Amino acid sequence: GPTDSPCGVCDQCIAISEDRHVDVLEIDAASHTGVGDVRELIGGVRYAPVSARYKVYIIDEVHMLSTQAFNALLKTLEEPPPHVKFVFATTEIRKIPITVLSRCQRFDLRRLDTSTMVAFLTDISSRESVKAPPSALQLIARAAEGSARDGLSLLDQAISHGGDSIDEALVGEMLGLADRGRILDLLDAVLAGNIAGALQHLTDMNAAGADPIVVTQDLLELTHWLTRLKITPEAGEDLAVADAQRKQGCEMADKLSMAALARTWQILLKGLQEVQFAPVPLVGVEMLLVRLSYVADLPDPAVLLREAKGETAEAPPASDPPRAADAGTRVVDNTLMGPGGGAQAQPVVVPGDEPVAEVADQVPEARLELPDFEALVSLVSERREATLHAALLGDVHLVRYEQGHIELRPGENAPSDLLNRLQARLEEWTERRWVVSTSREQGAPTLSEQRLQQSAAMRESVADHPLVAATLANFPDAKIRDVRRIGLGQIDYSGEMGDDISDNFDKPDEGER
Repeated sequence: GPTDSPCGVCDQCIAISEDRHVDVLEIDAASHTGVGDVRELIGGVRYAPVSARYKVYIIDEVHMLSTQAFNALLKTLEEPPPHVKFVFATTEIRKIPITVLSRCQRFDLRRLDTSTMVAFLTDISSRESVKAPPSALQLIARAAEGSARDGLSLLDQAISHGGDSIDEALVGEMLGLADRGRILDLLDAVLAGNIAGALQHLTDMNAAGADPIVVTQDLLELTHWLTRLKITPEAGEDLAVADAQRKQGCEMADKLSMAALARTWQILLKGLQEVQFAPVPLVGVEMLLVRLSYVADLPDPAVLLREAKGETAEAPPASDPPRAADAGTRVVDNTLMGPGGGAQAQPVVVPGDEPVAEVADQVPEARLELPDFEALVSLVSERREATLHAALLGDVHLVRYEQGHIELRPGENAPSDLLNRLQARLEEWTERRWVVSTSREQGAPTLSEQRLQQSAAMRESVADHPLVAATLANFPDAKIRDVRRIGLGQIDYSGEMGDDISDNFDKPDEGER
């Protein structure tokens, strides 16, 4: 009967493993995307299996099928014959129509971790009588990124290069990888501000065959690993990392601050794109290292803010720390630079005769308040967000507004990322959390519609004014184009031709306004 552990010796198992079973058909959807291919497949579904219990259709990369092909297949999936089984395989599950997903049983194949991948590659190597040290297989496992198929392909490539024996150097050269120890030395030199030494490390690695783009990716991976070491020291127990590299990484994580690591990650992530588009990738990496080295020497923003306010004080020598318990003395935290641009907290003594009330000057300014939606739109205009401002004026209907929470009904012409952009800008400007959500309620008219309505109402109201009525009677083709308030009780009546007709009449005195 059916089993998840096939014997591998019967006729059915042997025929399937040798890809010659007449009832097991594999189709590559990448090369058979049309509705005609699917109709041909459906034409064979009606026939019973020849020798097996079921007729199995395996469609690889099923997301490549066209919309018409999916529609042609849908009826068969709704009412499949009892003797037919479909197996769909894809790496882009979001491209599968929901009508097809709802009629399938879904199995997500997870990526293999490094230890499992190394054990798998070790077993394959032993079966093929290939000598492969764990360090070489760890490099292949890292490059495979959890895919057993990619790991087997890389192992097969390494065996074709090295024959019966492969080592770490051969795999690194094949993959264009730099030695992890050299990457550690390179990052250490950069964060220490030793740009000359960092460039020399990069030159040596490039001479050894390391790809500059891969070096940048390794720096990113190493920065992430150091950050994990900083947060969870248990990450240093990974067996895939050599003892010497683990020790050096732990030392670097201890002396680097979280701010320095986060800054390094951001610069490397942005620099990776620049390196990929640079005419000469090696030159792009060199400029990236120079930038990162000089940024590592920048002081902490907190120090710059205190210096700008004139609140700096000399730190006492390490041998004579201040005593917070002394009478007439207050201790205030100050942030000084540590190794690699990191921040280290140092106590600073402020004399006791200094007025205590001055400490209130160090309190950050109050948060920016936006009492209503029009104030929010005005802020967007002041910050020169032209696209966002135009969308808020004419493409959204306000449903609900509170401090920190907005509900909007976007119009048909509203940008797809409008709500996310608005939320991000508000959190950046006001330094508080905002929730901008979509609502299905009708909501108020757009601000543009409201302003048009107000303008029309004002034109109707001034049309009854005696001066305006007399003007319209004397000039039949004249129309009220706009109404603008220019002072206390004064209204500017502008004609369609742009002439201010209010000058043709006597100005009312102060008592008549």
